[in-house]
Amino acid sequence: MSARERLRTVDLARLVGLSTQQIRNYEDLGVLPDVPRTESGYRVFGDVHREALLAYRVLAEGYGGPVAQQVMRAVRAGDEAGALAAVDAAHAAAHEQRCALAATRQAWEALAGGGELPPVTGDLRVGELARLIGVRASALRVWEAAGLLAPRRERGTGYRLFGPEDIRDARIIHTLRASHYLFRQIRPVLDELRASGGGEALRAALDERDRALTARTRLMLRAAGRLDEYLAYLAYPAGLNSPSA
Repeated sequence: MSARERLRTVDLARLVGLSTQQIRNYEDLGVLPDVPRTESGYRVFGDVHREALLAYRVLAEGYGGPVAQQVMRAVRAGDEAGALAAVDAAHAAAHEQRCALAATRQAWEALAGGGELPPVTGDLRVGELARLIGVRASALRVWEAAGLLAPRRERGTGYRLFGPEDIRDARIIHTLRASHYLFRQIRPVLDELRASGGGEALRAALDERDRALTARTRLMLRAAGRLDEYLAYLAYPAGLNSPSA
């Protein structure tokens, strides 16, 4: 390490806008490359540690702390493939979320196309609800076993009792099943509807989640680019003799 590169903990902290304790914490987490010490035990940092910290902060912003730590530890261990695999997994998870969001929106739009459902007040037993929506009682039990319905039980008799929200959910399930939607596609629709409380609120919630996911994906792309720069720096720290030089 040249004299120009020799940095104390406080020097590095100032360069990257962190506290000295944060620098030590990141070292303990394995985010930084190995830190040499003087004979008296003082840490000696260099440009490589500055680059590592700058890369980690962008990775943490894009992928979250745990994934960023996993990536940086893999890089430190010389496992570039492992670092890239962690990045790939994060992008795959985001893609799954985007697909689930699109399926939820599509299912809700298909449901909304059927018009408003007439309100029902009071509780219904399983046979009454089955007749109301035009299915067999066994279908309601299957939907309950799949976790789509959760009726309460009547005290004393143990009979299932379906309240207004259960009846609404059963109608939604019936409509979407008739359109060949799978249980795993129906569940997010019900979850979102229960959380938002209504059709317009659900649509607004889906729009907000779409915007948030898009913003997060942009951060992930920025983080992936910063990781590529860091890997290139490790391969050619002086910027010399690189393929593009």
